[in-house]
Amino acid sequence: MRKQQNPDYSVPIARAELAPLPYAKNALAPHIGEQTVELHYEKHHRGYLNKLKKAVADKPEAQQGLLDVIRTQEGKVFNLAAQVFNHDFYWRSLDPDGGGQPSGDLASRIDRDFGSFQQFASRFLEVAKGHFGSGWAWLVAANDGRLRIVDTHDADNPLTRSQTPLLTVDVWEHAYYLDRQNDRGRYLQEVLEHLLDWDFAARNLKEAAQRS
Repeated sequence: MRKQQNPDYSVPIARAELAPLPYAKNALAPHIGEQTVELHYEKHHRGYLNKLKKAVADKPEAQQGLLDVIRTQEGKVFNLAAQVFNHDFYWRSLDPDGGGQPSGDLASRIDRDFGSFQQFASRFLEVAKGHFGSGWAWLVAANDGRLRIVDTHDADNPLTRSQTPLLTVDVWEHAYYLDRQNDRGRYLQEVLEHLLDWDFAARNLKEAAQRS
């Protein structure tokens, strides 16, 4: 399945629209059900964008792109903008035909920085399962060139830390509760084994190297 291009984050917030999902709402089943995707995308994700546009209406921020707002604003406006980006990045971190292991340069970098893919997977699950409360687990390229696993609370994301996100998993309860009740671990295991889009992560890593 060929994914769509990443959204144009330079579009002014005033004219921004919710980016389409890169797959059908039922495509992630049985690991993430259609009802979960419907509520998560249409209510939570769309709600953040609508609230953001309302919050910046008639203000200079309305003419900024999403990434500029994330990097320059704080408080309510930052939280809303970051949640729009985080959710969009999450959908693109998943693929109905995903899972397995990465290849090429990304696989070599994971082996170098974590010891092996198995050690990476174990650490990623540990961080994501152990995150307290709402937030995100990320694979990032740090500014020292090494890959790292980080977790962020609420709307925070690696862009505020000068890190390049490669992929993310949402650990807010609305990401899994309809499917798994309170079993975050099972949700994470299925995402890791069946849904993570390693091609997306590899493209992000390549683009980060080209910018450096």
